[in-house]
Amino acid sequence: MAAQFGLRLRKGAATTALAAATVAALAASQAPGVTTDTAGRQTAGAPSPDASPQADDTASGNSQYYTDLPPLDSPTPTPGTGDTSGTTAGVPATVLDAYKKAEASLRDAKPGCNLPWQLLAAIGKVESGQARGGRVDAGGTTIGKILGPQLNGNGFANISDTDNGAYDGDSTHDRAVGPMQFIPSTWEWAGRDGNDDGAKDPNNIYDAALAAGHYLCRFDWDLSNDANLRSAILSYNNSSAYYNTVMSWLEYYRKGAHEIPDGTGSLPETPSGNGNGDSGSNGRGGTGGSTTPPSPKPPKPPKPEKPETGEPGGGGTTTPTPPATTPPETPTDTVHHVENAGTSSFTAMAGDTFTDRLVARTETKAGQAVAKVRVRFTIVGDTDTTFTGGESFATIVTDSTGKATAPALVAGEKTGGVTIRATVVGRSVTALDYKATVTARQADALARTSTTALTCVPNGEFAEQVEVKATYRGEVADKVAVRATLVKSLVDITENDKGPYFKDAAGNPVRTLTALETDENGLLKLPKLYADGTAGTFLLRIETEGGATLTVDLKVEAAAETTEPTTPSPSES
Repeated sequence: MAAQFGLRLRKGAATTALAAATVAALAASQAPGVTTDTAGRQTAGAPSPDASPQADDTASGNSQYYTDLPPLDSPTPTPGTGDTSGTTAGVPATVLDAYKKAEASLRDAKPGCNLPWQLLAAIGKVESGQARGGRVDAGGTTIGKILGPQLNGNGFANISDTDNGAYDGDSTHDRAVGPMQFIPSTWEWAGRDGNDDGAKDPNNIYDAALAAGHYLCRFDWDLSNDANLRSAILSYNNSSAYYNTVMSWLEYYRKGAHEIPDGTGSLPETPSGNGNGDSGSNGRGGTGGSTTPPSPKPPKPPKPEKPETGEPGGGGTTTPTPPATTPPETPTDTVHHVENAGTSSFTAMAGDTFTDRLVARTETKAGQAVAKVRVRFTIVGDTDTTFTGGESFATIVTDSTGKATAPALVAGEKTGGVTIRATVVGRSVTALDYKATVTARQADALARTSTTALTCVPNGEFAEQVEVKATYRGEVADKVAVRATLVKSLVDITENDKGPYFKDAAGNPVRTLTALETDENGLLKLPKLYADGTAGTFLLRIETEGGATLTVDLKVEAAAETTEPTTPSPSES
């Protein structure tokens, strides 16, 4: 069935004034942490994000967005009354499912963030009209790409191409991509696989919603806190007007959003900025699903100059055009290369924090330090190693010596090499790669938790199970791999073929156990031991990753015979 879009038109100066008044009212009544004066201006608790936006350090690159506001009536639809707010508050089924799954995923991954799915819905509404009213296929991928306007400095940020057109099809400048409108450079590190298909696609609502959730939850932000919520929204698009619009929809959806069929959502039509969207039919870049911008209109031919007559329009009275001025050079413009200003090697055990820190130094061609430059550290490749806070990236401003020090690295459980890449934000210079190594968890000491002798009769079972505690440099060694083997002797540590044994799941004797691991307290209790018919003293060898070993004696001997006392006869007494 063809998608039906309910368009809410806003025309005329009176409507514009009403919309502005509504924004001010909503900012005052619905946006936590924002105070307004009598003219509706923010006066407290609000930084000035519009003054110097860092477009290439936001999710959307401060690209165009929808400014339409929700209706003032209840979002709960009233059946049979023709209430149009039901369509406005409706979220297409697949899109809504993606938002709720992202919320559930973040609840597990970052429970302290308190991300509500309604926030994702609010951002999705202003960024793409909920994927153009839910025009997605069964897997959640948009039908036609949603592309923002070319970020070429014409009314928007100037962001040169960072992906060679891989995501946005533009090899000259970047464009915001997909239902959550990520710019390619941000998607490269923020992208997620939300539908477990092995790909991170900004055009897929499941991937994009999960990526947006993680993006909003970075820096350990708690979105139930008003200030943190404001910071998170402004980091998506650095504009107070954007913040107010998102907050309006957030509060609206919290009052009663509901599911509607895919492709039937209402599509807003009022774009922000200069309105020069260059793809799509409704004035917002890419919202019509087109990836090809329209051909520019040919310039008008210049009017022929009149001879110098002194009459109006004559050449003799023409005011000369002032020469174009070159914008002043920024510190970022002077960066020629990035140097490693810290240690050259990083090693840590799985689960531990790396002792050394990554330090990058930005320099000019002459080797002079450049201060006040943003350096982005990104952990690349298939690894679960992160920075403190669980993020795979961090953006740090260089100090007066040109140095940017990354947050501490926390080793994941995947062992092996890890690459951390340092790049200069807003400047194309050769990236600097750091190499780190994650080693397996280790223990350097093992000890039994009991001193009870381990004895058994032939063909019996040992009454006590062997329990050991592993430590590393005196501290608990948790999640350390352990191997237990019943060996022939202290010299011959090959597996014994007689004596005590463990049992496998089928009850068969086994004398070597692998895939054992200490718990969070460094403890490991081995399964019960049994004895065959062979008497003697046997050895259990326990060893850990890292070289700690412990040998335990096991004695199998027949029970001592007892003699009954005899009663003396009367003649003997």
